[in-house]
Amino acid sequence: MRANFIFSEVWIGLRRNLTMTIAVIITVMVGMAMLGVGLLINTQVGLMKNFWDDQVEVSVFLCTKGSAIPACNGKAVTPAQSKALKTHIENTPGVKEVLFEDQAAAYKNFQKAYESNEAFVSATKVEDMPQSFRVKVVNPDNYGNVLQAVQGQPGVSSVVDQAQLITPFFEMLDKLAFASLAVAITLVLAAALLIGNTVRLSAFNRRRETGIMRLVGASNLYIQLPFVMEGVIAGLIGGVFSAIILIVTKVFLFEELANSGFFGRGQIGWNDVAQTITITMAIGVVICVLASFVTLRRYLRV
Repeated sequence: MRANFIFSEVWIGLRRNLTMTIAVIITVMVGMAMLGVGLLINTQVGLMKNFWDDQVEVSVFLCTKGSAIPACNGKAVTPAQSKALKTHIENTPGVKEVLFEDQAAAYKNFQKAYESNEAFVSATKVEDMPQSFRVKVVNPDNYGNVLQAVQGQPGVSSVVDQAQLITPFFEMLDKLAFASLAVAITLVLAAALLIGNTVRLSAFNRRRETGIMRLVGASNLYIQLPFVMEGVIAGLIGGVFSAIILIVTKVFLFEELANSGFFGRGQIGWNDVAQTITITMAIGVVICVLASFVTLRRYLRV
């Protein structure tokens, strides 16, 4: 009988405040979806960083004949200079691996990178490609020792730190994730306020029933439970809709970008999505419960 009474009170509350309940559901849905997208972006950025940290290296380009770079003076690097430079790099603290790329290998990589521009590829010859050393270090965040060790060495035309090329991209992704989380937190606060207003309105409409329950000795928890359950139901429904949005986002955004090679081999899986959905739904329900309890304690004398 008590359970039937509580569920009937919940149904009455939801029906009387249908517009406010719908507003709560939509706000929770959007807030939790934004929070979930922000969490997925953070996970994706972390996976990409782990992948690219292993791929990023320092490229030490060697002088070619006729080079206009002042350090080369139009002369190509000699075999002795190349051998001495490799030994010097290998002896530099923090260096993990040194790979040599000759002109033929450089030209093959060039053809693969610019295969869509046939005119550009056909106008370039193997002799135009510089030889280089590809240097990987133990700590991907510290290439300073390598840069200082190779700059100005005989036979070196230029040094390129690939980490500096992708750092702005990761900074942009971090800002995007932060913006998503900031918007999500704002919407979550708005949802909490809406839930509080809905509970206040529901409690005011049922103040007579509440007074009777107090007179017959009902406990505070028993009186509060229907109002709290209204918030929980709204939170669950909003969480379900936000889960659908996250699944759609995974299929039509993250997977499309992954298929294009945008993420490399570091891409989120369905386990990450399921974990994010679980977290966002739990947060949505907890916020609804807390907002209901706080509002009732403040505005109901039970």
